[in-house]
Amino acid sequence: MHFIVRVALVLSPILVLSHANAVSPEDRYIATRDAAIAKFAKLKVDDAADKAEAGAREDLKAQMAAMLPEPVRTGFAPAQLNLDTLYKGDQGFGMLDGLRFDADAGLDGGKIGDKRPDGSFVEPKAHIVVTTESLFTRWLREHKAWWDKGSKNVPQQIDAALRFEGLYTQAISTDAAVINFNELPIAKPASATSTYAFLAGRSQDETPDKADEVFVTARANGKVYVAYGEITPAVQVPACTTIRADINKRAEEAEEKFRQKKSDKKAYDMLGNLREQADGAFKRCFVQHAPEQPAFAQAAKQAQALLETALGK
Repeated sequence: MHFIVRVALVLSPILVLSHANAVSPEDRYIATRDAAIAKFAKLKVDDAADKAEAGAREDLKAQMAAMLPEPVRTGFAPAQLNLDTLYKGDQGFGMLDGLRFDADAGLDGGKIGDKRPDGSFVEPKAHIVVTTESLFTRWLREHKAWWDKGSKNVPQQIDAALRFEGLYTQAISTDAAVINFNELPIAKPASATSTYAFLAGRSQDETPDKADEVFVTARANGKVYVAYGEITPAVQVPACTTIRADINKRAEEAEEKFRQKKSDKKAYDMLGNLREQADGAFKRCFVQHAPEQPAFAQAAKQAQALLETALGK
C-alpha cells in the first residue's frame, strides 16, 4: 500500500507538468493562423499559393468548428470560416475569427450568384458570425491600433466594442464602411447577457441616402453573435435628402463661379467644405427623423427575427 502511494507521489509532478504544457484549442488555432499568415506573406501570389491559402483556411475552419459546435440555421448554408483571406494587405484581411453562416437565398428569394437584369449578382440576404468571448477579446487586442494614428480604434471592452461603428467595417466582409444611423429597439432574449441592434447603410464616400441593412449582436453562453442582413423596405427620409441636395447645389454653384473666374480662390476655399457640410447635415437629419418612418418599426422587427435566428431560436 505504501509502495502504491509513493508511485503516485512520483508521477504526480509529471502529470502536473504535462497539464501545464498543454496547448488549448484556441491557442493552437491562433498559432496555426499566424504561422499561415507569415508563410503567405513570403510567397509569390500565384495559383499554387492561392490553393495552399484556401487549404489553410479549410484547416482553420475545422479547428474553429471543433471549438464552436454550432448547428446549421434553417435558411442558411453550412458554416464557413469568417476569414476571407490570409494574405496580409488584401482587402478583408484581419476579419473577426469565427464561423459565418450565409443565407442560402437573396432578399428577393433569388439563387445566390444569379445575375440580375441590372447586372448585379444575388448575394445572401443575411449573415451570422459566431465566435467565443475569448477569441473576440483577443481580436480586440490585435485591433487596438489597427487603423492609422489619428483614427479612432475599437474599444477594448466587449460591450463597448459592439457599439462601435468601426468594428463592423473591420470584422465582416465589406468593401465599404458600415454607417450606424440609429439604435433599434429590440427585446433581449433570456439566454443573452447583452444585445445591441442598429439601422445601417454602407458608404465608400458619401453617406448613403437610405438605410437598407440591420446589424444585431448578442453575448450569450460565453459566445458573441454578430448578425447582419438586408431589409425591406429600406428606411428613407426624403426631407433629409432634400437638405443635402440643396447644400450640394450651392457647392456646385460655387465651383462654377470659380471656374468662370467670377469669384476668387479665397471665396472658393471658404465654400470648399460645403459637400462635407451637406453629408453631415444629412446624417444628423436622418438620425433624428428616421424613427418617425413606418419602415423603422419594420426594420426593428426584422432585426429581432435575425437575432432569434442567430441564437438558434
